[in-house]
Amino acid sequence: MLLADVAAASDAVAATRSRLAKRAVLVELLRRTEPGAVPVVARYLGGELRQRRTGLGWRSLTTLPSPADTPTLDVLEVDAAFERMSALSGPGSSTARTALATELFAAATEPEQRLLRGLVTGELRQGALDALLLDAVAEAAGVPAATVRRAAMLAGATEPVATAALGAGSPEAAVERLDAFGLTVGRPVRPMLAASAPDVRAAVEGFAGRVVVVDAKLDGIRVQVHRDGDDVRVYTRSLDDITSRVPEIVEVVRGLDVRTAVLDGEALAVGPDGRPRPFQETASRSATRDAELAASTRLTPFFFDVLHVDGRDLLDAPLAERLAVLDAVAPRHAVERVTTDDAATAQAAFERWVGAGQEGVIVKDSGAPYEAGRRGSAWVKVKPRHTLDLVVLAVERGSGRRSGLLSNIHLGARDPAGGFVMLGKTFKGMTDEVLAWQTQRFRELEVTDDGWTVTLRPEQVVEIAFDGLQRSSRYPGGLALRFARVLRYRDDKAADEADTIDTVRGLAGG
Repeated sequence: MLLADVAAASDAVAATRSRLAKRAVLVELLRRTEPGAVPVVARYLGGELRQRRTGLGWRSLTTLPSPADTPTLDVLEVDAAFERMSALSGPGSSTARTALATELFAAATEPEQRLLRGLVTGELRQGALDALLLDAVAEAAGVPAATVRRAAMLAGATEPVATAALGAGSPEAAVERLDAFGLTVGRPVRPMLAASAPDVRAAVEGFAGRVVVVDAKLDGIRVQVHRDGDDVRVYTRSLDDITSRVPEIVEVVRGLDVRTAVLDGEALAVGPDGRPRPFQETASRSATRDAELAASTRLTPFFFDVLHVDGRDLLDAPLAERLAVLDAVAPRHAVERVTTDDAATAQAAFERWVGAGQEGVIVKDSGAPYEAGRRGSAWVKVKPRHTLDLVVLAVERGSGRRSGLLSNIHLGARDPAGGFVMLGKTFKGMTDEVLAWQTQRFRELEVTDDGWTVTLRPEQVVEIAFDGLQRSSRYPGGLALRFARVLRYRDDKAADEADTIDTVRGLAGG
């Protein structure tokens, strides 16, 4: 299949907000994709390359060769080119990688270049989320969407499921292939995700008087732990294997009185006072094998679900039943929780846990099974909302549906000594109207434009909501916003009224 076909589908998906229209585009493309190309096409439609790291970044793509006039690139040839780039290492690898990238982009038409650039930078933003893609696979194969989603949960990836469904030859054969995906201890499954609510009362009332489980939402990293005898594997939310980096978690799980188990939870660094350490310490510890850091910063696992114990799969059991098993298997390592139908009781737990340094709560339907890979209504998270008035320092050009617009804004806090201190970037929370307004507004404030980033006069104030702060060596202030999103632009405030870096450091506790 030509890459041009995928690029055209990507552009069509990005051009509409209708999920039905998006799905129709995906279905049409998937139905005419050769079986051998399905894994690559599925990953590209999901907005990702199959290679986790290529060595390319957005800076290397700011100046591209002139696009080709005629499409010639095949998706399998493109995948092979990125595979060659990802395999390069050592002296001369950067030069060789640049040469391969230049050759690839020179053979790409303008729409293909746009697709490739978005895939490399991870900023395709076409709106083809994985859940939508799975629904499209189901329609293209003529099988129930629930069957495809469950298979993807158990396979831990979309590509093998798409290949099984679309290459079966008939809906009956596709269902048979999909049903063959089962929970296997040692193979990670996609984690169940939570929707969001503005406050605890709204979350509890959303369950219409039913009894709910309210978990403390810990400020750590999601871990899924598999044990088969003495073999213990630890996976992240993205299903990366980090077993060798976290021997302390392996030790804890080996100490449980079980033969086989699959546990879902969080791991975090905890201080001597029992409070969670800053998220950045947990993230740094889980990302390294450094012996000195491992000795000084131990991660503690806290589990909030169990999917399998000693030959018994629990995915379809109600949450209340799974928690009873969890309490029997790992009572000293279970996340703190309350069970209630009262919003006031849930609110009191929220305030207690947030006061202890945790992120918030997750309100869960006590009768729901474990359903992964999509944000359903069975789990609902609530976090305290922090806001800051910051100044826009620069803005990046948009891509995909935001092509032609100025999108990703650079955020700075005011430095009382003069100037501004950058705290991060965001493209979230922007409506079409906001994007159109800020594109015009930021052109009025333009100082320089390097073809990708437009530097601005620091005059426009924006109110930003964020979930927390983390230490960062990337920014001069040593801090970065977590999950920042635009609430509104503050035309009623001048830049000298924006929040200061001292205020931000005070929120961070330092």
